[in-house]
Amino acid sequence: PKVLAWCRAVDDGPFSSISAGERIAFNYLYGFTLCTAAAALTDRVRIGFNVIVAPWHAPALLAKELASIDVLSGGRLDVGVGVGGREQDFRALGVPFTDRLGRLDAVVDELQRLWSGGAAVDGATVGPFPVQPGGPPLLCSGTGPKSLARGARWAAGITGFALSADPAEAGATFRLAEQAWADAGRADRPRLGSGSFVALGPDAEARLGHFARRYLDVFGTGVAAWLTDRMPLFTEDALHTFLVGLAAEGCDEVTLVPADSDPDQVRRIAAVVAEVAAG
Repeated sequence: PKVLAWCRAVDDGPFSSISAGERIAFNYLYGFTLCTAAAALTDRVRIGFNVIVAPWHAPALLAKELASIDVLSGGRLDVGVGVGGREQDFRALGVPFTDRLGRLDAVVDELQRLWSGGAAVDGATVGPFPVQPGGPPLLCSGTGPKSLARGARWAAGITGFALSADPAEAGATFRLAEQAWADAGRADRPRLGSGSFVALGPDAEARLGHFARRYLDVFGTGVAAWLTDRMPLFTEDALHTFLVGLAAEGCDEVTLVPADSDPDQVRRIAAVVAEVAAG
């Protein structure tokens, strides 16, 4: 019931997309499951993967899974891809943590080849073909200079994340992405995305802190606590300031990750988003 409530509320609200990420060693519904459900339960908003950890996946299977969601959604899928930073998840899957950048490049190349009609084996293609010609737009989740330089070769843009909800920090990343696109000789402007954790309503600060510490504990309890203490998005005013600041930096898409699954979060966030959109 909560997944249905979220999808309907987002589709009916002032939002442009609904999204999920990919993580293994954490207690939450799997991103592929959530995005498939959202593709079926929404009509308007785009369906986004914040990040797919490319080195985990067999390219042909990944191409088929993503194309299937693109078809199910009527061509509304966007796909953030990256290398992943949590060795714990790699160990849980029995996948090597080494040479992740090279494997990312190989997966991206193969996805684009298969989605363009290339054969997978014995002359057979991997169907279905995506609704979007050439496949869903791919977004680079890496935000360092080297990752952005690689992403400029194949990505439509970037999907970043600002844990401290600082628009200036996000803006600095945007400028790096724009420079990477220019250095790669691209005439198009990269799609610019950022986001952060958020909680609104009663006991919002405590709920945000509890979720963030639990989610980030894989990096060490001390690091998780330090990062959590710098997260400000637990009031409507703070969220409003963050969204306005991102817009001023040229942000195209904001991913807000609520600290809990209460559908009331959608209503509270929607009120702030509508206010910002109204100017």
